Amino acid sequence: MTADAVSPVPRSALPREAPPAVTAMVQLIRDTWAMAEPYTPEISQFFYGMLFTLAPATRDFFPINMEVQRGRLVRALVHIVQMVDRPDDLAPFLRQLGRDHRKFGVISGHYEAVGTALLAALKRQLGPEWTAQVERAWAEAYTIIARAMQASAESDDNPPFWNATVAEHRRLTWDLSLVRVEPEYPVPFEPGQYMSVEVPQRPRLWRYLSPANAPRPDGSLEFHVRAVDGGWVSRAIVSHTQSGDVWRIGPPLGRMSVDRESGRDVLMVAGGTGVAPLRSILDDLAQWAENPRVKLFYGGQTREDLYDLEQLRMLASTNPWLSVVPVVERGAGLPGCEHGTLADAVTRHGAWPNHDVLVAGSPAMIRATVSRMLVAGTALDQIRYDPFTID
Repeated sequence: MTADAVSPVPRSALPREAPPAVTAMVQLIRDTWAMAEPYTPEISQFFYGMLFTLAPATRDFFPINMEVQRGRLVRALVHIVQMVDRPDDLAPFLRQLGRDHRKFGVISGHYEAVGTALLAALKRQLGPEWTAQVERAWAEAYTIIARAMQASAESDDNPPFWNATVAEHRRLTWDLSLVRVEPEYPVPFEPGQYMSVEVPQRPRLWRYLSPANAPRPDGSLEFHVRAVDGGWVSRAIVSHTQSGDVWRIGPPLGRMSVDRESGRDVLMVAGGTGVAPLRSILDDLAQWAENPRVKLFYGGQTREDLYDLEQLRMLASTNPWLSVVPVVERGAGLPGCEHGTLADAVTRHGAWPNHDVLVAGSPAMIRATVSRMLVAGTALDQIRYDPFTID
């Protein structure tokens, strides 16, 4: 298992009850991780040393400069372990994650080595707090995860990754680029999904990106990438991508979609380049004459952050089922604009009953928006978002 997994998202009520024993197991895991988390750097250093000793081949899964890796893998593992009492959310995610990890050449022995290294690192840090009961809880939770991922990987007949050639690289702003790639074979993705990519400028540093288009006859994918502070991959893509570069693309992930037959209207909430997966869905809906009514709140700190606003308004002008509401946190607005955060703007309008809600953006934006909507009365089962880090 590698580091570009998930980021923390709001805890939620379960669609179905987890068995009491599983709930107790997860509570024990959370309690012990609360004690260990301040020492993540030390845990990570011991974890990698143990992993590379047990399974030397796993060293090739990671970048040469391990400083870039920091505690990403350990944090991702712990976050997933703490989701084992959320089977409806976790099971489909693990199936996708297992297929995604085929791109590294992961085999069964690697899962065992990761689990052994993680437990050894936690035991070393927790000392006397690492009781037999604690060890059993962590081991059982990790076993559930590893078995689900391995079963999914073994049943997948698709390639482990696709090679794709950069056909276009265009700066939209000083820190934002549009990149269009042409895979050698079509990638079987659904509108709203995301996928991991590896670029030649940053080998072994896979990062998740969302296509901004629905599947096309020529198979091309369009990505919108903003350079973020400390983002090794995003900065390399924006500044150094060239036509002819060959990217590697992992299997599609994610469950965001619109059910056109549900009879419910749709609320979309997009922050910054988080508009890409929602734009992919809108691109797909535009081929149909009849759709649910869709209201898109598209937000950023300033007007300049809403780089795709004019294109979205053009789409709305020819599709009466779509309306677009720009939201800016500060600075001058524009006609029809709302001010404040996306969480502010959306919850001003109440709880959005009878709507399916899709939220996409940075992990912080997703946390804030989903939390505020739950407080405002929106039901959890109305809301969908994909918990992944972007760089």
